[in-house]
Amino acid sequence: MLATLLLMGLTAAAAGSAQDSPWVPVGLCGGGAMYSLAAGPHDPNVMMLSCDMSGAYVSRDGGRNWRMIHHAQLRGCTSCAPAFHPRVRGRIYAGNGWRGEVCVSGDYGTTWRKLPGRVPWRGRPVRMWVCPLGEDTRLYVGAADGLYVTEEEGRRWAKCAGLRGRPLGMGVDRRDTLSVHGTYVGTTEGVFLAGADGRRFEPFGRGLPDRELLSFAVGSNEKRTCLYATTACTVADGKLTGGVFVSVDHGRTWRRGMNPNLNVQTKRASQWANGDLPSYRFILTTDRRPERAYVFDAGTSYFPPNHRTVYRTDDGGRTWRPTLYSDPRFKQYNVTDDWLSLGAGQRWQSVPISMAISPADPNAVMLVGGMFGERTADGGRTWRAFHTGPAAGGKGAETAWRNNGLVVTSTWNYYADPHDPRRHYICYTDIGFARSLDGGRSWIWGGRAIPWHNTTYELAFDPAVPGRLWGAFGNTHDIPNGNVILGRHRVHMSGGVARSDDFGKTWRKVGLPEAPCVSVVLDPSSPKAARRLYASLFEKGVFRSEDGGATWKPVNTGLGHPGNMRTCKLHLHADGTLFVLITAKRLPGGVFTAEGVGLYRSTDRGEHWEKITRTLPVRWPKDFTVKPGDGRTILLSVANCPGRAEGGLYRTTDVGGQWKRLVQKGPEHFGAFYHPTRPGWIYMTLTEGVPQTSCGLWLSTDDGATWRPFPTLPFSNIQRVHFLPGDDEHIVVTTFGGSVYKGPAKPAR
Repeated sequence: MLATLLLMGLTAAAAGSAQDSPWVPVGLCGGGAMYSLAAGPHDPNVMMLSCDMSGAYVSRDGGRNWRMIHHAQLRGCTSCAPAFHPRVRGRIYAGNGWRGEVCVSGDYGTTWRKLPGRVPWRGRPVRMWVCPLGEDTRLYVGAADGLYVTEEEGRRWAKCAGLRGRPLGMGVDRRDTLSVHGTYVGTTEGVFLAGADGRRFEPFGRGLPDRELLSFAVGSNEKRTCLYATTACTVADGKLTGGVFVSVDHGRTWRRGMNPNLNVQTKRASQWANGDLPSYRFILTTDRRPERAYVFDAGTSYFPPNHRTVYRTDDGGRTWRPTLYSDPRFKQYNVTDDWLSLGAGQRWQSVPISMAISPADPNAVMLVGGMFGERTADGGRTWRAFHTGPAAGGKGAETAWRNNGLVVTSTWNYYADPHDPRRHYICYTDIGFARSLDGGRSWIWGGRAIPWHNTTYELAFDPAVPGRLWGAFGNTHDIPNGNVILGRHRVHMSGGVARSDDFGKTWRKVGLPEAPCVSVVLDPSSPKAARRLYASLFEKGVFRSEDGGATWKPVNTGLGHPGNMRTCKLHLHADGTLFVLITAKRLPGGVFTAEGVGLYRSTDRGEHWEKITRTLPVRWPKDFTVKPGDGRTILLSVANCPGRAEGGLYRTTDVGGQWKRLVQKGPEHFGAFYHPTRPGWIYMTLTEGVPQTSCGLWLSTDDGATWRPFPTLPFSNIQRVHFLPGDDEHIVVTTFGGSVYKGPAKPAR
């Protein structure tokens, strides 16, 4: 109990000083799914968003630089955008991760506290809004089971009556003629207006079609009030129905705002379009200028016109014009370049996941999608990619990019080139690969050059030939984490090994069966002209090459089980022993099989295998480490599976004769790593399910007897620890959703 309280105190203190954290983000930015975008009502440069991998981020300079909020303070909420207080500067309300609770910050997101009391709703919040009128703070929170309001900072909640559907947006009518300022709520089932108490709502207005609303926005000041809504488009009698609707009489009546200025096509014009019909997903306006609104359309063509764009109106929806041209092949291209647009010559035309406008500035609009973020500060004339920024040097595909803190990707391994310490490499999920020419200060995207674009798992370097390396690639990501093991993502049997002879700039495939390759190792004792390589193919076992990868043969005698050949990590020990791990497989019905799972070794180059975890019948091992200089001592990291709380870090000192669980700090241990120059130092990592008051990185300086957390590390889901040559004071950690961080080799006291 004392240890838990101590850790909670350390983590809270570390989180409170997050701006002074010794941990520095490294690598490319963007490249992962971003959600829940919001902008400040006092300063349009204040922005906040979340990532689906649990990170929450804040920017104070319009997205040029970002800071990850410490996980102990707040975790990213993908279901609900934060709500900025319209009168109190620096106050922000936000959902906390996958929980239903709401937290508040009074210092622009540096520190957070949970609102007091129990929340009355079910599930996570989907909408939050702070009423801009009155002396008291009236906070509304929408959830799957209704809309709730508090005027006491969460001490007491009331459920609003009269509403139907899921809340989409809210606003107030500021007319001087109203004795009580009306509160509008748009839901999936219509528009509703509150009475004097702000808790009872009634359906309001005529003219909206009897179909589900997709988005809703209100702009109101002393001069005018404009309400906007969008619905799904359909075709009736050959004409487009649905789309954009506008009310300029305080919501009493609505007119359809569609005209030839908007996309009114009834069939797609391109196979690469986002849909067969227009889809107006988001509509935004402000109280400062209600007659100006922006609406996003997914597009029925790839190239203009009718492409993926944001339309703008300055006259309450009577006329519109497109503002966003985000692909460099467009004649009207008006977005700054990022690593994809220069590296691939195009930008993916994905539909945004979230879109926001600053209440302080009708010119400041921003959106985030599956991998990228774009922002305009001039009403759509130009847009800036805010998920990245160029560093000095490099042109075209060789442009280097600096890290601006918006790190939302999963990373598997980090390397310093053994022949040139200035060259560093990162193995990524979703964006494949990146390389640095300046010791990790800036990064060149290399994902377009690899044969399998999704994931790079591992690299192997030729010790005698500078620039020659082999990579393990796959179009299935997250092996061996829950997305694959629990069946959330489908396994694509696509991947393999590729070779580069120019320090990772270009790659070519080598001859292997198609399957995700999770690991590749090189035998340094093999001849320079005929390198011996081993590759681990997920679902297909281990393969060996005696000619540098030109030809391969399976070497699986005694390995695994016909029902489970989920081979993952390989390791070739200095004494020539080869090890490989077979991870979990869940059968239909949710049962984790015991067949094949475990750690294996071979002393004859993979010809025959022996299972060395027979006395340790775990179901979900994730990674292992053989102690340098001692092939008998092995660390094995294990995750819990349903009904079996067997997760933790295990050790054998007799090649599997006996195993002992050293420690369990969370449900999913990922790895353990020996410090190369400090005897007795072991680092331990955890991914997914790390308690918010705990930590994903731990250190033992007494060979596993006791453990200390790294409370200042802002991200919790850690995968591997890497060491930089000649630098014993720092480590580099790869993460499951927070890219790469470089920080101190030992925890702060």
